[in-house]
Amino acid sequence: MKILAVIVTHNRCDLLARCIDHLLEQTCPPETILIVNNASTDSTVEMLQRRGITFVTQDNVGSAGGWHRGIQHAMDRGFDAVWLMDDDGFPDRGALAALAAAMVPGVACASSVVIHEDAPARFVFPFPVLDAAGLPVIWGWPRKLPTLADLRAAAPDGTYAFAHLFNGALVSIAAVRQVGNVNRDYFIYGDEVDYFFRLRKAGSVISVLDAVHYHPDVSKRSYTPVKAYYFVKNSLVLNARYFNAVWTRHVMLLMVFLYRMAARNGIAFVIALLVGRYAPVFYTAIARGLQGKVGKDFNG
Repeated sequence: MKILAVIVTHNRCDLLARCIDHLLEQTCPPETILIVNNASTDSTVEMLQRRGITFVTQDNVGSAGGWHRGIQHAMDRGFDAVWLMDDDGFPDRGALAALAAAMVPGVACASSVVIHEDAPARFVFPFPVLDAAGLPVIWGWPRKLPTLADLRAAAPDGTYAFAHLFNGALVSIAAVRQVGNVNRDYFIYGDEVDYFFRLRKAGSVISVLDAVHYHPDVSKRSYTPVKAYYFVKNSLVLNARYFNAVWTRHVMLLMVFLYRMAARNGIAFVIALLVGRYAPVFYTAIARGLQGKVGKDFNG
């Protein structure tokens, strides 16, 4: 299998170098590594030139634009699969070998499990418990599987029919030709969820429990108003496009979002979203999300 590894980066030179090091140490290395540089202004370009790593530079069009560019590169150059990841995580030495072995006929994407790099028993992005339709459950307990041990208990065959894409996801180019490339209109948030459901039209999308991708903890990262806007808007769009019990999920989404903002940004930020200086951002995001509008439309 001819595999292209793609890392999308923006101004994280040291983390990018770490990720490249782990790609070069794979027991089953990719044929080629491509860095999609979203207009970095740090020492990224100099580091890549010094190390002789292939890269392309483009405007900072967000992660979706980066994935689109990398996938198109793989399609144009005759690769069989493309291995996609952000710059801040890194794969275990045997990750690609495990993913490639799982790419049997009928599988559109085999993805890594994303482990907290400082607490390797726990997921950075917990896995949802799935209902009969393969969607995250709304009611019941537990709703999430927070540890690798929990997931192994739920998936004794070593794969799980859900994936957090773009953190070590191996995507079949044949599946891409069937469903199309990543939608660049999902600016900042939502591209991974949209592509997960689109890829499922071409075959199974699975997480491979033996393919581990390490990642920093993101649970305390604060949100800017622009990130809050696209998270709310695009999440509402995705609820309507792909999920059941849409209005229940809408309400739950907004409640969880406000709780998350209080925990990460502080209660003053939540008040500003509800009744203060950022209220136009919050309510415009809701309105446009309910109208199904995707695209780069934040106007401050």
